[in-house]
Amino acid sequence: MKKIVITLMAVALSAVIIILIIINKNNNMETITMTEEWDKVFPESDKVEHSKVTFKNRYGITLVADMYIPKDATGKLAAIAVCGPFGAVKEQVSGLYAQTLAERGFLTIAFDPSFTGESGGEPRYVASPDINTEDFCAAIDFLSTYDKADSERIGIIGICGWGGFALNAAAIDTRIKAAVTSTMYDMSRVNAKGYFDSVNEEQRYEMRKQLNNQRTEDYRNGFFKRAGGVVDPLPDDAPQFVKDYHLYYKTPRGYHQRSLNSNDGWNVTSSLSFMNMPILSYSDEIRSAVLMLHGEKAHSRYFSEDAFKKLKGDNKELMIIPDASHVDLYDNIDIIPFDKIENFFNVYLK
Repeated sequence: MKKIVITLMAVALSAVIIILIIINKNNNMETITMTEEWDKVFPESDKVEHSKVTFKNRYGITLVADMYIPKDATGKLAAIAVCGPFGAVKEQVSGLYAQTLAERGFLTIAFDPSFTGESGGEPRYVASPDINTEDFCAAIDFLSTYDKADSERIGIIGICGWGGFALNAAAIDTRIKAAVTSTMYDMSRVNAKGYFDSVNEEQRYEMRKQLNNQRTEDYRNGFFKRAGGVVDPLPDDAPQFVKDYHLYYKTPRGYHQRSLNSNDGWNVTSSLSFMNMPILSYSDEIRSAVLMLHGEKAHSRYFSEDAFKKLKGDNKELMIIPDASHVDLYDNIDIIPFDKIENFFNVYLK
């Protein structure tokens, strides 16, 4: 497909903003805005080179990623694509993972999923079990053809809700040689059945009625109602894991202006497709290596434990991290087992 790319640069609030206006041969226009200034919630490393890259998925949506390459690296490198958590942006958790692994010798990208962050896609703030799995595969397309990456040594990391998409991608994409999930959610399961499978069929039917009524309202109003991000202020009776989310997404520790969880959340009706489309139907057919990480005290631990039971082969491992909560695996570098992750990829991306 031929395309014309018009690049505009502007200086705003000391940040360099690059605006890509992409016009394809059918005169469809997509505008992508990228901030070149370091605007992550974690410090910039002096051990890696950072840059922005873009690539398209098979739905024609342009994804924006931060690329991290070890300084003075030579030759083709083992490459890793990172995404998550669900409702976060690459300036948060996935970027921290990507930069840390680049410090350890890998070429990495942390990307924003379709419809979110700096990536394209309209309408905004939509989630989809198919498109979000495809986003991982599109990242593999990019890395498989990138001149500094070894196409035979590509892995992925999915965090929180993107842990489930990472397993789903590993089940469909044989180019993925190794996959890591961290503090995984199964987004299909939690949307259809609630936490700990507490939602029954009748309750699910009522949820469908409410969501489909909302579709009618959205169509009538010409915009999509947002679900809201992490609750703020916190109610007194909030569960501990909600308090943990608040401490990350709503405080300087992890707040980001483009993060859905830090602000107004997803479109309400995004839940419908997850309720009807299980994402891990073929995870038992994954032949590549899988390492699953979860905190011992995480409310979400059962997602990883149950998903791991389906996996086959002696190249699969579940690591439960003592005393760790769900959010501890977001940014607590004293708890996230980066040595384990590095060794795993060194073995299976050798």
